[in-house]
Amino acid sequence: MGQSLVSIIVPVYNLIDYLDRCVESLLGQTCKEIEIILVDDGSTDGSGARCDEYAGEDARIKVIHKANGGLVSAWKRGLKESTCPYVSFVDGDDWIDTGMIEDLLTFAKGGDREIISCDYLIEQPGELRAVYQGLVAGEYNREQLEKLVFPKLLGNENRMVCLSRCMKLISRELIEKNAHYSEEDLRMGEDVAVMLPTLLDCDRLVVLEHKAYYHYYYNPASMVHKYDNGLYENIQNLRRIIGRILQDKASQERIPVMLRQADKEYLLLLFLALKNEARGNPQGYYRNIKNICTEETVRRLVKSVKLQVAEKANKLLYLVLKHPNYLTIHLLRAAMLWYYRKS
Repeated sequence: MGQSLVSIIVPVYNLIDYLDRCVESLLGQTCKEIEIILVDDGSTDGSGARCDEYAGEDARIKVIHKANGGLVSAWKRGLKESTCPYVSFVDGDDWIDTGMIEDLLTFAKGGDREIISCDYLIEQPGELRAVYQGLVAGEYNREQLEKLVFPKLLGNENRMVCLSRCMKLISRELIEKNAHYSEEDLRMGEDVAVMLPTLLDCDRLVVLEHKAYYHYYYNPASMVHKYDNGLYENIQNLRRIIGRILQDKASQERIPVMLRQADKEYLLLLFLALKNEARGNPQGYYRNIKNICTEETVRRLVKSVKLQVAEKANKLLYLVLKHPNYLTIHLLRAAMLWYYRKS
């Protein structure tokens, strides 16, 4: 086997029921020149020991055991320990098709500022759904990125470019210098905080055409899908980080446009806060939704920013954001209860 080309970084925390599926998909890659870094983030269910077993069976696997610090701290540690010119991230309850890494590599040119991206599948009981990026497939140089891509990275109901660190091949140096933007206490939007600056520093982006190689497992038991009483605060923090990224990275010509897009992004993020309250806070949802929607900055942005939404759920959420009254808030609560009735 030749020199390894890609470091595949896998954060692992209490994933004993899913880990084999993930790791086997990595070991089965048609590209063999890889290193696999399993970062055990203080697991208590035997996941760490299972990682060690895999390392004992295949020299390409390296295991890092660390105290629990959360997802961001785990992938950052894996990135720090990586040695290959490219990195790819796979979350421990997800998996990838066997040809993903090889196909992504065929589009790599060896530059230190490039990203190769594919699409993904959402896997959940009874549903398999492909998600394709809005950007037309192809290769984009720096001039094209500045003109066609950067102004549309934020504020769209459906992403032009997926801002997940997964389903991509990324020049290691490119993401290394931007990892600090993703703060370790972020619980939602942490990938936006690292991929937005990484993309803004990118000189070459390749988007594959409808290649949904990455399997995202929608786990109903995941904390992502449970009530989070700190989500609204998290969104405020993420908005602050996005503003700092744009000031640091966007060209002076593009900053006004991107700041307007960031305002749209903030309103879309607030949809998540409203859903979180309506779905998971039976005692305080009305009060909290009312407080979010009537906050001074939110009212100003609702009046000055025009969102384009097509999905039915988002239309209802936008209605609540614009008109937070007894009828709309209770309608949202009823809709959430109906939609998640099987959860």
